[in-house]
Amino acid sequence: MKKILLMFVLVGTLLYPAQNETLYKRLGGYDVIASIATDFHIRLKNDPQLGRFWAYRGTDGMERELQLLIDFMCEHTGGSTHYAGRDMGLSHRGMDISQSDWKIFMKHLKDTLDKYKVKATEQKEVIDFIESLKSAIVEK
Repeated sequence: MKKILLMFVLVGTLLYPAQNETLYKRLGGYDVIASIATDFHIRLKNDPQLGRFWAYRGTDGMERELQLLIDFMCEHTGGSTHYAGRDMGLSHRGMDISQSDWKIFMKHLKDTLDKYKVKATEQKEVIDFIESLKSAIVEK
């Protein structure tokens, strides 16, 4: 009986490994998340509408912001990286981020995830998580 139970556990683990792994691991870990975050950050900064948020930022500030984005995504997908930044509401307060800004932001996120060939299940998890932050970020 124990052998049969063990066999089912092993077969289940082999057939459905993604269910046993964190989103962090399923995305590919730190290096892949850092690449995705970097591409996404570049898209946002270069967007004609969203670029205003980075117009007067120095290189050091933008590099710090990118690292915070990487740390945030790693921590919130199950990685061991610690995010040491402020909460989303506080860090975006006063920026006058609109529904239109959010829509463009989410399109860039989707385009970035597509570029990195993130699977549909993982894309949905990332997008759902980011959407859960909307009320803390969008002001108008």
